[in-house]
Amino acid sequence: MIEFYLKHNSKNIKPLVDNLLNELEYIFETEKISTEKTDKIFFPEIKGIVSNSSYEKINSYYQTIEKNKEKYPFLKNYVNKNRIELPKKNSFVDLFAGCGGLSLGLTNAGFQPAFVNEIEPTFAETFYFNHNLHADQYYVGDINKLVTDIDKHSKFFKNTTLVCGGPPCQGFSMANRQRLIDDPRNVLYKSYLRFLHEVRPQFFIMENVKGMAHKISEIIADFKKYLGDDYNFDYALLNAKDFGLPQNRERFFLIGNRNGVDTHKIFENIRKEYKSQFVLKDAISNLPELQPKSIKNNNDINNEEFGFMMRKVKLKKNKFHTFINDNKETPFLFNHKNRYNNERDIEIFNRLPQGANSLHSSISDIMPYASRNHMFKDKYFKLNENEVCKTITSHMKFDCNMYIHPTQARGLSPREAARVQTFPDNYFFRGSQNKWFTQIGNAVPVKLAEIIGKHIIKHLCSH
Repeated sequence: MIEFYLKHNSKNIKPLVDNLLNELEYIFETEKISTEKTDKIFFPEIKGIVSNSSYEKINSYYQTIEKNKEKYPFLKNYVNKNRIELPKKNSFVDLFAGCGGLSLGLTNAGFQPAFVNEIEPTFAETFYFNHNLHADQYYVGDINKLVTDIDKHSKFFKNTTLVCGGPPCQGFSMANRQRLIDDPRNVLYKSYLRFLHEVRPQFFIMENVKGMAHKISEIIADFKKYLGDDYNFDYALLNAKDFGLPQNRERFFLIGNRNGVDTHKIFENIRKEYKSQFVLKDAISNLPELQPKSIKNNNDINNEEFGFMMRKVKLKKNKFHTFINDNKETPFLFNHKNRYNNERDIEIFNRLPQGANSLHSSISDIMPYASRNHMFKDKYFKLNENEVCKTITSHMKFDCNMYIHPTQARGLSPREAARVQTFPDNYFFRGSQNKWFTQIGNAVPVKLAEIIGKHIIKHLCSH
């Protein structure tokens, strides 16, 4: 991890290293791994930046990882990934990559990541921790600068099979009469098009809000302007619940290819991938119970009552657990922590029945926005365990009052939200607790991305 910090987040390296050492200390203690003494120097660049004791620990801990990483493969996440070997086939580039949900699904489908762009260092750190890419295969920064300097990174884009990403369209509005490409707020959308023009992959995927479907003729015209007539395009609104996933999440997907494939038929085949329906209870019922937390300013506390950032625990398997983890054992459970709520909110969480919102009579006497109920009917919502979850969004970084656990007086934990998004349990979201929620809420459901990837990769094999 330190090599990633040095290259992509050096200004915050001291607190990042301190947190890293705490993590490794917990793992060594839990797994009963003896730390190694060594004279070997692993990261001379940070001597003098961190304390002497931290620097000694870094060298000792990294020596310990080197000695034990084959016996404990999870430790490999903490060291620099394999030397750069660009994929020989099925390579892809992920732009606006976030924490890597879309990439993980595509990787599961048989694609191989070659290059990643993400502007937020913490999100890129999560991607790095959970994927097998060298630190040099990341561009942590503004895509506009990446496109401007694209020749500096051209070695990563040779024979690129697929480019994917969801450019934020801040100027998007159904009422906005200005063209998307001409709106100065949509410069990221334009840069995505410019990147495609330069790289010209066999396939591309663009994911966005469902309202983009209303602009489809304009979007197709924009893509044709940058890519010419070589690409066949089609789009679809895909809802995670229609594929058996435990979430009502509808998003816009545009797929294009220059392999002569009818993209409309790809979407037809994707839609046939329905599996038996999972509901919220399937996704979260085997996770450890957490208690309401009414104590402020204790986000760094890890305990049985409020949860852990990292915890070794053996979970009782169910069908959903096996599904998201691909029947693999996961040594640790990550990001399953409760957040602070005041006493009033906890009382509301207790009183509300499943499926009820702010207008329910059970909380009328303590509802803080009673005079404006028509505006705040979804300020509180208790999820129904026998239905699919409502759309997981990044708003959860502010509060989880709209995502009240169906049987416990608290909001969903980040791990529970990640379960709904079909991330495997060993996917470790980095940074602060609020950033965990942001990363999870912005992601493409992993298993939906995997389905899309499987139907695209079939057409690569025949060309």
